[in-house]
Amino acid sequence: MRRIISILLQNEAGALVRVAGMFSARGYNIESLTVAPTHDETVSRLTLVTFGNDAVIDQIIKQSGKLLDVLEIADLTGSEHVEAELLILKLDVLAESLGAFVAALRKYPRAQVIDIRGSVRTIEFTGGGVEVKEFLDAFANIGTVIELARSGTAAVELGASVPLHAMSN
Repeated sequence: MRRIISILLQNEAGALVRVAGMFSARGYNIESLTVAPTHDETVSRLTLVTFGNDAVIDQIIKQSGKLLDVLEIADLTGSEHVEAELLILKLDVLAESLGAFVAALRKYPRAQVIDIRGSVRTIEFTGGGVEVKEFLDAFANIGTVIELARSGTAAVELGASVPLHAMSN
């Protein structure tokens, strides 16, 4: 099962490496990882997407919580949260597929064509992980994917949330 883990960690050199190293050492795969400072410049939010059953995720949370840099950790999957990912897609669209391309764009109001060079369209799209996959699948059937870049998932719990696990490091 796809899981979104949010970690607040000290914004210090090596903190990200220690978290990623813990995943690598235990054989856990990270599908996506984003990290950036929060409104408090001494704290960064690391959001990662991984797959696993409840036992694996519990182990990930326990092991991550042992790292000195980790301040708070939460599995957002079971809580109300919002997630977003940025996709930039370069698509080669043949002239006979332009009608289908425009029709598909209308189905995705958050999609925007940001460049056209000959038959190549560069499109920007933001949405949740499932939406990004659906978008990619739809457009891969319309043209040839030349290149794509994905930002990875960023997510926060909705409302005045309390972390599932607060660390007292």
